Amino acid sequence: MHGDFSRRTHRPEDHYLAVVSQQGRVLLDAESNEQADLRLSADRSLAADLIGRHGGPGDGFKVAYRAESEGEKASLTIAAGRYYVDGIAVDATRPEAPPAVGAVEGPPPADAREGTGAGPWTYWDQPHAHRDLERDADELPSGPFLAYLRVHDRLVTAVQDPRLRETALGSALPDTTARVRADWQVLPLELAEEQQRDPAAAFAEWVAEQQDRTCRLAARAERPARAEDDPCLVAPDARYRGPENQLYRVEVHRGGVAGEATYKWSRENGSVVLPLTAVDGAWVTLEAMGRDDGLTVDVGDFVEVGDDASVGRGEVFDLPQVVEVDLPGRRVRLSAEPDPTVGRQPAHHPYLRRWDQLERRRRGAPGMEGGAVQLVEGQWLDLEDGVQIHFAPGGRYASGDHWSFAARTLTGAVEWPTDAVGRPLLERPAGVVHHYAPLAWVSGGEALDLRRVFTQLTA
Repeated sequence: MHGDFSRRTHRPEDHYLAVVSQQGRVLLDAESNEQADLRLSADRSLAADLIGRHGGPGDGFKVAYRAESEGEKASLTIAAGRYYVDGIAVDATRPEAPPAVGAVEGPPPADAREGTGAGPWTYWDQPHAHRDLERDADELPSGPFLAYLRVHDRLVTAVQDPRLRETALGSALPDTTARVRADWQVLPLELAEEQQRDPAAAFAEWVAEQQDRTCRLAARAERPARAEDDPCLVAPDARYRGPENQLYRVEVHRGGVAGEATYKWSRENGSVVLPLTAVDGAWVTLEAMGRDDGLTVDVGDFVEVGDDASVGRGEVFDLPQVVEVDLPGRRVRLSAEPDPTVGRQPAHHPYLRRWDQLERRRRGAPGMEGGAVQLVEGQWLDLEDGVQIHFAPGGRYASGDHWSFAARTLTGAVEWPTDAVGRPLLERPAGVVHHYAPLAWVSGGEALDLRRVFTQLTA
């Protein structure tokens, strides 16, 4: 999650039950967040133990197929209700439009929920997928396919939901807490002809492949040249040299294997995010320039321009550089125009996110591609101020895979798990963690229900 956190302390392997406050002590964001993580983990574990991998009551997420007709693409209808995937409660309920409260003179006010209601979602208007009717790539398969549900947690800040802002605070970007939301998408999966005899089994194999995260990363403080020969050991005098405490985030930008994949990194956990209000060629207008000089953008920064729709579709674009800043106009000029599909609709909450990688011209440093760093395995790579990372050989990387770790000025340490002799351990990515459930096998215009349905205890 790209939040402005001091660090993340929840480690499921520790089996803690609760965070307990002590009198006269400082309460940090990390402890409050760990308590939220513990509660969420306990609730989801209980639900998964009782329900299994997936299941739900009633017609929630029941899928029906609607064939292509004149002027309309083929679609799916997704029934309102609730379904559980790995213990995560996923809600597809559509809000009802509020009833009228009395006569109003003149034109009535616009209803923000007009056109909704309790009816089902469709493949094209499901809330977090942001499908595009104009895109041929978004068409459903013409042959048999399996419709499945994909779920993941997403951090929602005031950039994505302006209602979270408390404008009474008076700052340019009033921002307090964030929220965690379970985003869901119903997607199609085409199977080979031999797999179509048992779609559920084929889907289980596909899910296992998706969740087999083969990539690993380790982090450490830089080892002085005179240290012992073992490159895996952290020398006693290795030290983080940065001026401030930071929470670093290393994130895969483009997926693939080494030689194809690229990564980006941030010393602020990727939390420097500024809402966009307009895009005019290479110029983008920001709602505000950031809270202070360290949490804004400047010439030379690589930035990501995106919105809810591009995130929902899983699109990856090149990262342009900031080449000019117009402070009075709250505008920045980028080295390339953003993708034409991004940032044009305010309802999709367009944003600009800063990343902190820099182009290094010294010999042996990884090159850059599309504003991200080319991923090199099997050697320690410099970030900045003595922070180094190491990708294990043989990894397969997916866009969004990420790792985060704290660096502290008092100890000069990069906080990363080590073994008994001080060697940094190779860790799987912390996310993005996707959860999957089969919903229907669509063939011959019919949808065979693959959900697992249970009745309520009081039914």
